[in-house]
Amino acid sequence: MWRFPSRLHSSGILGMNRRNVSYIFRYNERRLYPVVDDKFRTKLLLEKFSLATPKLLAVVRYQYEIKKFRKTIENLEAFAVKPARGAGGKGILVVCGRDGDRFVKPSGNIIAVHDINRHLSNILAGLYSLAGTPDVAIVEDLIRPESMFEALSHEGVPDIRIIIFRGYPVMAMLRLSTRASDGKANLHKGAVGVGLDIGSGSCLHAVQYAKRVYRHPDTGIHLDTIAVPDWENLLQLASKTYDITGLGYIGADLVVDRDRGAMLLELNARPGLSIQVANGCGLLPRLETIEQKDDRPWPGAEERVRFSMKAFGE
Repeated sequence: MWRFPSRLHSSGILGMNRRNVSYIFRYNERRLYPVVDDKFRTKLLLEKFSLATPKLLAVVRYQYEIKKFRKTIENLEAFAVKPARGAGGKGILVVCGRDGDRFVKPSGNIIAVHDINRHLSNILAGLYSLAGTPDVAIVEDLIRPESMFEALSHEGVPDIRIIIFRGYPVMAMLRLSTRASDGKANLHKGAVGVGLDIGSGSCLHAVQYAKRVYRHPDTGIHLDTIAVPDWENLLQLASKTYDITGLGYIGADLVVDRDRGAMLLELNARPGLSIQVANGCGLLPRLETIEQKDDRPWPGAEERVRFSMKAFGE
């Protein structure tokens, strides 16, 4: 269906130009972008409104602060280092354990403090930032995925991308890292995208490299058996990001921690369109359904989620 323009149109596929002009430019005010383009600012906003997110352990803003970083992490067993203005998973360093004074990555590779310091220096220099400009490094508590999710993915933590339009969840997918994607949950690097039914959180369709797949290439898990637990709560958490950011078209990335439950990882004011490939259907009809709504007063997150589950569920 992805080869012929007529089939794309009849399937309601949203193209990049229309997404940019009709949805991102129209519903996302430019002045609001910094709140989601900067992960540090996003985290502070989420904490301000008591929306669950991984705990912020440290912030490194200047090169001279790197020397003090060893003391910051001397009692930490596991953590993640991220560039505040990175994109596409670039620049994220995950430490899942200790080996004396050294640190263990999910792949089993061992690194030393000086390796982490070098990585921090690269982040501050802007090596991973959106525009190559100087950046800030944030250190977060490590996600320990709920057992069901841990069994699904290769090395990395599975996450859930939900597209929120005017506060309504309209499409969702589960992203599973693979050996090909080097433990990253990015579809263009070879991760598996599992389209999820908005009504139930169960698998509808799954792809790797835009081709239909039925089993995870590394774990062998049958993808059509996936059903995300506590689904309505996840949708409500994502829906509330509209209320706190004011952005009308947004991608919310969530994870499910085994101890802390559903948490927001980050937000994206320009979410990609591959979610349509993962779902095997187009976004446009759902966006148009929401555009036709003219509720007064505007409903809260719980009511918006209930509408979407009924309107867009299978």
